[in-house]
Amino acid sequence: MPVILRLFGYKYLFYSNESDEPPHIHVRKGNAHAKFWLEPVSLAKNEGFKIHQLNKLEKIIIANEANFVKAWKQYFKS
Repeated sequence: MPVILRLFGYKYLFYSNESDEPPHIHVRKGNAHAKFWLEPVSLAKNEGFKIHQLNKLEKIIIANEANFVKAWKQYFKS
C-alpha cells in the first residue's frame, strides 16, 4: 500500500492489488475513506467524509493529479 502523499492528516495512497483498474487514489483519515478516479478527477466512493472535506480533497487531488498518475504508472509499470 504505497502512500504517495501525507497532508493535513490525510493519507493519499493506492493498493498494490488494483492494477486492473484505471488510475485512482484512495484517501484515508481516521475511519473515513474515499476513492477518486484520476483521469479525470472524480469521486468514485465515499465512506465517512463530509461534503466540505470531499471538496477540499478534490482540490488537493487536482493540484497533485500529475504526480499521482506518474506514481501510479511507475508502480504498476503501465
